[in-house]
Amino acid sequence: MKKDKIIIYTDGAARGNPGKAGWAAIIINYELRITNPKIIELGGSSSYATNNQMELSGPIGALKYLHLNSARQGLAHDVEIFSDSKYVILGITEWIFNWQKNNWRNAAKKSVLNKELWVELYELSREFKIKWTYVEGHSGDKYNERADEIATNFADGNKIELKNER
Repeated sequence: MKKDKIIIYTDGAARGNPGKAGWAAIIINYELRITNPKIIELGGSSSYATNNQMELSGPIGALKYLHLNSARQGLAHDVEIFSDSKYVILGITEWIFNWQKNNWRNAAKKSVLNKELWVELYELSREFKIKWTYVEGHSGDKYNERADEIATNFADGNKIELKNER
């Protein structure tokens, strides 16, 4: 089984928060013997969602894609996910363990918002060895800017061409 490196950039956007919304994921597959990476862009929309829901939908969409394609191709991956959402990064790397232990209650003893999305993200993430990395939004990072462009276009209902370079 060969081991590849997968880099993923995700973003989410909501107009009105909540309102029309979109999410994006850019999957960059660095195969060991290939110098040019494969790039797959994904995105989706919702007629009514919050920004946080869309920020969670980006990594969920990417991990679902990897789940379906990795199993078929017999690949093992080291995955690094970049997000400009501290909510996503801190939620999946720190907060989720206490939420689970406390029956999905937060530190204020209130029900955790977006529990279904957190459960889905957690279950999908267990399949891979993932490093979660925060990237400053709108700071000139090429892939973070592209993920923002995809998410906002989906939120606005605009057609956008997604890359699918295999």
